[in-house]
Amino acid sequence: MKLIVLGSGTSVPHASRAAAAYWLETASGKLLLDISADAPHRMAEEQLDWADLDAIWISHFHLDHLGGLAPFLFGTRVAPQTQGRQKRLGIYGAVGLKKILTAIDQANDYRLLSQPFPLELMEIAPESEFELLAGLSAVAFSTPHTRESLAIRLEDKSGTTLVYTSDTGYSDELIGFAKGVNLLLMECSFHKNKPVKTHLELTEAMQLARACEPQKLVLSHLYPDWDGIDLAAEARKFWSGETIEAFDGLRLGF
Repeated sequence: MKLIVLGSGTSVPHASRAAAAYWLETASGKLLLDISADAPHRMAEEQLDWADLDAIWISHFHLDHLGGLAPFLFGTRVAPQTQGRQKRLGIYGAVGLKKILTAIDQANDYRLLSQPFPLELMEIAPESEFELLAGLSAVAFSTPHTRESLAIRLEDKSGTTLVYTSDTGYSDELIGFAKGVNLLLMECSFHKNKPVKTHLELTEAMQLARACEPQKLVLSHLYPDWDGIDLAAEARKFWSGETIEAFDGLRLGF
């Protein structure tokens, strides 16, 4: 698999960190993990084949994770690059995704669902096991962030695994879900003294890392609280494994 970070930041505008979006290339196809408002143009900036995208995963309904979906579909409906496309685009998310997208679509007759290619919206319940793409199995896991928020564990035919926590507060149950994965893509919103329970700060993230023992750990969803701080150096104070600070444009094979 190959991961490309499109957005390592949050909803807070930042000069060098776009909001959450991650491009994942697998043997089964190409998918997005979350699609912030920044994501459609970030895909173009990274020269990625956005017109051939196979699937989009929406972890929860906060706008810094969902806000680019409607603009992306508004663009693909008329873009020259998609007019000859015939394969399906699958959009996966928690229960309520269809209601949100339909409400946006009907607000101004955007015709987001009238694409030149097949479009399928699928709502995923917590603990569901499903095939996100042919040969790419997925498991969803409820996280303590919003009522609908879901982490996802992906495994390809070769046995390579990734867990994307998206936004989450601390949960011991995440340990079993992410145990021993090849890549753990985890939020670490704050350095310390986090202002809310429904995000992670460094000590909590590293407590999870020590228990999960991933081969690689990428920490992302970084608030401006992290500006000027060497995240990887701080992480080594708590865990000896490989910790990578996400940045926009990071490309990582695993």
